[in-house]
Amino acid sequence: MGRQHWKKIWVGSAGNMVEWFDWFVYASFATYFAGAFFPSGNPTAQLMNTAGIFAVGFFMRPVGGWLLGRVGDRKGRKAALTLTVTLMSASAVLIAVAPTYGVAGYGGALVLLVARLLQGLSVGGEYAASATYLTEASDPARRGFASSFQYVSMTAGQIVGLGLQIILQRTMSDDALHSYGWRIPFIVGALGAAVIFYLRRSMLETEVYAEDTSHSAERGTLRALWQHKREAFLVIALTMGGTVAYYTYTTYLTKYLSNSAGLSKQTATLVSFTALIVFACLQPLAGALSDRIGRRPLLITFAVGSTFLTVPIMTLLRHVDGYWPALGLALLALVVVTGYTSINACVKAELFPTGIRALGVALPYAIANALFGGTAEYVALWFKKGGIESGFYWYVAACAAVSLVVYVTMRETKDLDLARVKAGEGTGAGEGESSLTTAS
Repeated sequence: MGRQHWKKIWVGSAGNMVEWFDWFVYASFATYFAGAFFPSGNPTAQLMNTAGIFAVGFFMRPVGGWLLGRVGDRKGRKAALTLTVTLMSASAVLIAVAPTYGVAGYGGALVLLVARLLQGLSVGGEYAASATYLTEASDPARRGFASSFQYVSMTAGQIVGLGLQIILQRTMSDDALHSYGWRIPFIVGALGAAVIFYLRRSMLETEVYAEDTSHSAERGTLRALWQHKREAFLVIALTMGGTVAYYTYTTYLTKYLSNSAGLSKQTATLVSFTALIVFACLQPLAGALSDRIGRRPLLITFAVGSTFLTVPIMTLLRHVDGYWPALGLALLALVVVTGYTSINACVKAELFPTGIRALGVALPYAIANALFGGTAEYVALWFKKGGIESGFYWYVAACAAVSLVVYVTMRETKDLDLARVKAGEGTGAGEGESSLTTAS
């Protein structure tokens, strides 16, 4: 890749890092601010309240996917990426200044809810705009490698958030963290978003989008997306298992190790921090592998592993008694999940033509995340509160099994020429149906 390609990848993914830093610190700092916005009582009930608000943000993602996907297809990938980071900055500021229950009653929770709605709008569009931009900006023979940086940046945002949490845990008292320290990461997130906004103002549009001559009035519309309904449903189905597994072993892992395994918050945070660093390093390697052997082998490997290993991994994690066994199991889980995370962005982008690519990725993916990803933590806590925590393990495995069926039956997409996909030509057909336009 030339210098210009690397610049596009850097600017496109750097904003993704800030977006997911803000998104993730809400989840990772929830144990500290849960009591600030709701009446005192059962800690698990307080966490369920904050997890519920976390899930509400996911239900705004389809709206954000539709709105910002439309912007991305009609105004350009750059316009959509700039708008998403603006919304995320506003939401971070709101959380940083939200009043507590003691000051404003449920008014603070309302501010928290509004901020999460803005975050949902932002991330609903960011994923698709970033996936589309990274896929289109890369060398056709290295799309898997380039698009893997989406999850590198997402994970980097989580690593920075966890790193900041570790620093705060070691420099502030527990009372101080519960009182005001949890606000610090949201201030950091708002400042980071301002920097990325400045960088994105001068970013380059992708050549595939700039050279596209299909200026139909239906570009980026739901009517145009309906012409690719097979691919849209395929995105939902192939996302289902991956998003549940991803959120289980990233955003929920720290709480699970603390609440269920009984590890200290500091140890649980350090396990997640270390595991995520290794996870981020694996993404480009797996992405590059997919450029050689195809996307389907990696997706199938993930689904098989997640279907059959989730229950034993989660069961063993519940009984760990220290840092090293917890880290080993977390790494095993994340290695399996890498088969999905490293390439899912380019697989989805490869399914649609240029004029509907951003919306085609955004809306179905956001719907899948609203139904499965955003609710994963809440479902886990619901099972725990009901005294049948192991039910959640089987739920994750079942979601992976559904996606496995899709991966086995879908077509390979790595040789697709993005500029030559025509309206009405999907890539979600079975092997017996002709639909791929490959590079010559």
